[in-house]
This record gives sequence, C-alpha cells and structure tokens, in this order.
Amino acid sequence: MSYRDVASRQVLIWSCTTVGARMPVAMAPLALVFLVRERPGGYSLGAILAAAYVIGEIAGAPVLGMRLRPDRARAHLAVGLAVGAVAFAGLGVVPDAHPTVLAGLALVAGAAPAAATGGLRTLLTVLVPERATAQALSVESILTAGIWAVSPAAVAGLALGVAPPVPLLLGAALMASSVAGLWLLPAGWGADDTGGADRTGVSQLRVLAGAWPVYVMGAASLALLGLAELVLPALLEQRGVGVGWTGPLLTGMAVGGGLGAFVHGLRSWPGRLRTRSVVLMAGTSACVALAALTPDLAGIAAALVVGGTLQSCAMLTRNLSLREALPPSVLAAGYSVMYAAAGAGYAATGSLAGALLKVAAPSTAILAGVGLTVALTAVGWWGEVRRAGRSPKAADTAVALGLADAGPAVPGPEGAAIRGGGDAEGRL
Repeated sequence: MSYRDVASRQVLIWSCTTVGARMPVAMAPLALVFLVRERPGGYSLGAILAAAYVIGEIAGAPVLGMRLRPDRARAHLAVGLAVGAVAFAGLGVVPDAHPTVLAGLALVAGAAPAAATGGLRTLLTVLVPERATAQALSVESILTAGIWAVSPAAVAGLALGVAPPVPLLLGAALMASSVAGLWLLPAGWGADDTGGADRTGVSQLRVLAGAWPVYVMGAASLALLGLAELVLPALLEQRGVGVGWTGPLLTGMAVGGGLGAFVHGLRSWPGRLRTRSVVLMAGTSACVALAALTPDLAGIAAALVVGGTLQSCAMLTRNLSLREALPPSVLAAGYSVMYAAAGAGYAATGSLAGALLKVAAPSTAILAGVGLTVALTAVGWWGEVRRAGRSPKAADTAVALGLADAGPAVPGPEGAAIRGGGDAEGRL
C-alpha cells in the first residue's frame, strides 16, 4: 500500500478547497474570544460566542447532512459555505454589535457550513481508486492535523499583531475561496438513489441511527482531544510550568496526529475494526491520564504527542467502521452525524472538566474526563458487538438502500455490507 494513487491534480484541488472550508472552523472559537476580550466581561462573552458557534455546528451537521443529495451535493455545499462566509464576515465587520447579534452570527457561522466536512470527505473517496480509499482518508487526517496545528498561532498572531477582527475576516475569505474550489471538483458522488421522499424520511434515518455505536466511539475519541486542549493551561499552572507552553504542546499533539494518520495509511492493519478502536482509545486514554499525573514538562509533552498519534488512528478506524455500516447513498449524512457526535463529545467532556475545575485540581478534572471517555468507549464497543450479532438484518438493510450505486454486496467481517466484494479496509 502506498500514497501513489492519491497524488493527483484533483486531490490537490480538493485539498486546497478543504483548507479553505476547515481553517475557519479551526480558527473560530479562539478568534471569537479574541474578538471581544477587550470588552467588559470579554472572556465570558467570548466563551458564550464560542459555545454558540459549537452549538450551531452540532445542530447543523446532522440536519444539513441528511439533506445532501449525492447528485447535487456541490450546490448544497456551496450554499452552506457561502452563508458561513457571510456570517464570518459579519462577525469581523461589526465586532462591537450587541452580544445577541454576535451570538446569532456565530450560530449561523457554525451551522451553515457544518455539512461540508461529511460532503467533502465523501467527495474525496470518488477522486481516488477504490483501493486507495484508506490512504485518501489518511491524507485528509494529515491535512486536518496541519490545519489545527497552524490555526491557533495564526489567530493569536493576527488578533494581537494586527486587529482582533482580522482572523474572522480571513476565515470569511478562506471559506469564500472554498466555494470557488468546489466548481473545479465533481458535482457529486453518484445518482440520488434514496427512492423518493417517503423512503428517505424514514429509511435513511433508521439506517443512520443503526450506526449509533460508531458515533459514540467517535465522540469518545474527540472528547479526549477537547479535554487536553481545555484543561492543559490549568494543568501546567498546577505543575509550576509556564502557561506559554500550552501552544507548543498542543502543536506537538497535532503533529503527532498527522504522523499517526500517515503511518496508518501505509499498510493494512490486522484485527477487527471495533477491536482496533478499543485498543487505540485505551492507549489514548492512558496517554492523557499519564499527562495528568506526570510532574514534569517533558513527560507531559511526550504523553500528548503519543496520545495525539493514537487518537488520529482511532478516528480513522471510526471512519472505516462507518463505511462498513452505511450504504454509499447515506454515507455523507453519516459523516455529518459523526461530526456532530464528535463535537458533542468535545463539549460534554469540556463542560465536565470546566465544572470540576471549580472544586478539584486540574489533574483530577482530567482523570474524570478520561473516565467519561472510557465509559463512552465501552458503550460504543458493546453496541458494535450487539450490532454485529444482528448482522444479517443490518446487511439486508444496507443492500436495499445501496444496491443502485454499489453493485453486489457480501457480508463484511463485522456484519456490514461490503460492496463488490472488496476489502473492508479499502472501502473505509
């Protein structure tokens, strides 16, 4: 296995389009804090605006993702990204507006383009040969890790060195550029085979709901990332380390994630996907717990880098599992639901840790968040085992919805339908 099949002009265009669509998402929470930090109660208002943005993402991703039609996906994604760009620009143009106005704009900025992640991910898989799907999604993870590594420094540098609204205006420009990039890519990923409004309204929702264990595991994976990001400054203070190390440590974690995604795409890995997910999540949880208990900076840095490496691999196995669980016609919607679930996990763990910080040490708050993550992982694993036990029914449902665009199906190793008899790993 290699990345040779992924190196193409279309994938390069997709990568540029994805940077334009996702960089604003990575920049938004911190940019909103910097936007209002100099106002009275600025940090509290910034937290509220960031929360409104995340709520918009969580609500918008499943709702808009389920409305994506495979044959007209480009138009739907373009509208969402264009509205998002306008909302980002509005935040940058009227930074002194009433908090209610800013919160409304933040909500729209999060919700309108929320289906873009799932849509662009699905679009990527049609740009490469089927055998290179796993490598393509590894490339996506590497790109995402790079975006998240660069965005905090970019926001801080522009907000402090130029002006607080500049990061949001840059986000608007980037998101607008992604709209232009979409028109250089295919219009969609196949014919709309949902079979009409009656079938779409019930069957699609039922099939998406059947993959709930995958969403739970995805939420658990991102919950650990949120835990590390939100509590790390307080943990460094507890250890007597300068808070200024927060940025480099999180950058190291993101770099580790990119490295993990790269290595994951180099070969096929043994074992069932659900088993690999549990092992990777256990390793990530152990690394975050070690970071909470280690007294020195070097130990915290090493634990976060290794944890980031394992976490990115865990998310890739979740994407592979989702492709096994869902037919192609609803895969974009499934990715969008996964996006929302991951955001919910991030928010839930961050809220738990934030509440505990008022009554407990930062290290204790992190360990409590790790405990919540382990519980979510256990629930997701149990659900996947239970779903695998009912595999014939699940496979029949997937075949019924995906037959028109997928060809013949055979049962996969975890009970899902794999189209054309292909390798489960290659289908992602």
